[in-house]
Amino acid sequence: MAAQITVKGPDGSSAVADVGVTAQQALQALGAIRGQVLAARVDGDVRDLSETVADGSSVEPVAADSDEGRTVLRHSVAHILAQAVTDLFPDAKFAIGPPIADGFYYDFDVAEPFTPDDLERISDRMHEIIREAQPFTRRELSRDEALELFADQPYKLEIIRGVAAHPDEAISQGAAGPVISIYANGRPDGSAWPDLCRGPHIPTTKWVPSFALQRVAGAYWRGDERNRQLQRIYGTAWESRKALAAHLERLEQARQRDHRKLGRELELLSSPEELGQGLFLFHPNGAWTRMQMEDYSRSEHLRRGYQPVYTPHIGRSLLWETSGHLDFYAEGMYPPMELDASESKPGDRYYPKPMNCPFHVLVYRSRTRSYRELPLRLTELGTVYRYERSGTVQGMLRARGFTQDDSHIFCTPEQVVDEVNGVIDFTLDLYRDFGFAEGPSRVALSTRPDKATTVGSDEGWQRAEDALRRALDRSKLDWVVDEGEGAFYGPKIDFQITDAIGRAWQLTTIQVDFNLPERFDLAYAGDDGAEHRPIMIHRALFGSVERFFAILVEHYAGAFPTWLAPVQAMVVPIADRHGDYGRSVVERLRQRGLRADLDDSPDTMGAKIRHHQLAKVPYQLIVGDSEAAAGTVAVRPRRGNQRKDVAVADFVEALAAEVAQRKAPESQDSSTA
Repeated sequence: MAAQITVKGPDGSSAVADVGVTAQQALQALGAIRGQVLAARVDGDVRDLSETVADGSSVEPVAADSDEGRTVLRHSVAHILAQAVTDLFPDAKFAIGPPIADGFYYDFDVAEPFTPDDLERISDRMHEIIREAQPFTRRELSRDEALELFADQPYKLEIIRGVAAHPDEAISQGAAGPVISIYANGRPDGSAWPDLCRGPHIPTTKWVPSFALQRVAGAYWRGDERNRQLQRIYGTAWESRKALAAHLERLEQARQRDHRKLGRELELLSSPEELGQGLFLFHPNGAWTRMQMEDYSRSEHLRRGYQPVYTPHIGRSLLWETSGHLDFYAEGMYPPMELDASESKPGDRYYPKPMNCPFHVLVYRSRTRSYRELPLRLTELGTVYRYERSGTVQGMLRARGFTQDDSHIFCTPEQVVDEVNGVIDFTLDLYRDFGFAEGPSRVALSTRPDKATTVGSDEGWQRAEDALRRALDRSKLDWVVDEGEGAFYGPKIDFQITDAIGRAWQLTTIQVDFNLPERFDLAYAGDDGAEHRPIMIHRALFGSVERFFAILVEHYAGAFPTWLAPVQAMVVPIADRHGDYGRSVVERLRQRGLRADLDDSPDTMGAKIRHHQLAKVPYQLIVGDSEAAAGTVAVRPRRGNQRKDVAVADFVEALAAEVAQRKAPESQDSSTA
């Protein structure tokens, strides 16, 4: 009788199996395979189904429709992509191909850029590889064996030789230790196509249910503009054709809602080439909406006890040296300007500010502070400038110049929890008012990162994290911990919201900072007469005005709620003779503080109505002979039924009430409105 071992299941169950059992066989013995299982979690680590498990191992299934299962699937399809490219383009050199959110990519060095026809040929070859049911087989090689195997692949050689310089890359490629792992796809003719990889992978190419290649882009090797530019092919893979179709539909919805596309169509914003990448101009329509956002921010901050400040756009290098930004954040800052240089001495260096916090620190430090003044809440709509690499700029969602609703709270250690809870309450109110009534979809406490080992004391970090934990517990929100994702100067709470088509967006951040008060030697006089160090809380609720504006554009598909709409009511006269009455209606609306305009263009009525529908104006007010005689309007809302014979005074009051209540549109489904 064969020697046997015991394996444990995810539900506390156990089973007996023969020595040498694979993870897949162990799952079968445990009765744990239900649906499509692509890999196994063995003692907490995701492994190939073919991996041998040891006595006493815990084995859990990794389902195809789980996040981990999709990662394994997409990683495997990336290998199939690379094999297809090298089959069709024998001279191609392949670099790396990781899974990413909702898909995968692979980078190639080829003589000519890939064309749409090339993508179609590559996709066809991938389907052939899938039909051939090529097994993914893991092998371990010595360093010399790996160098010989990939002798004609310079990027693989660089990975193998450059472990010390790029450890994370080497780990993901299975090249970090003395033993290097590869996966070889076995072809029908007995040959194999190998790639460096840590794994895991699906057992065979036949297990790929659905994929799509999407686009080609240029990408510098290792993201460094000094390196060679490669061709990056992006794709996506899902656990079923239905799931793939749903994803592609979401992508189409996202394309239709793209803030850059709608920004042009609705005349909200533009980014001319002359202006520079990652910088935007707000046109009057967009500026109206932005002004409502900023007015809301100012009034709510003042109502909640914040005090306004204004700070300049540049600062001397001494400021950024003191704050630590030049030590920790220099790669995200624009180059300095040297001023007032002479033959005898160099000039002062001034940097465009990447953050507002050091300026607010200087306001606090401008005089001696007492505990009676704390908490001191300073707020500013401050514009900052951050250098983002060209490949990472993504419209207003990741820009190079933007304005933050930036506030900093200086408080005693005993006040931290109350102040953080005040910010959480403010955040929830803001989400509700801007149409995210369900609140945050994810709340995370981000703890001390590795790069902050020299910043602050272990005790200080622990106290700050404990304060945030207490505040989160008091808030009654569901929250998770993101280990090592804090800022260099302290832990933080991050909030995500989900938009109308199910996309998650990172928004509000609340950060506890004990580092800047130390660096700037901040103090307050306590009730004991001694000096004490304040705690500093950083927080931006919008994140940035531009980014939140872009999210709103995409969430509402440009059909803003009435209180945010650039034009809230458009008066449309039926004929020229109704223009004077139309202007009087516009004037009554404007006197009530509402944004109204008159369309006295020579277009036909049908063309006018269609134009304002496409412009997503909340209300069109049609006026003709009967309306002028009766002092009424015919109301044509963006959504809902048309109403006739509405008294102007009644409409004005109803519209003012809707704006004051900040009502969101009645329906926010996945249509593009």
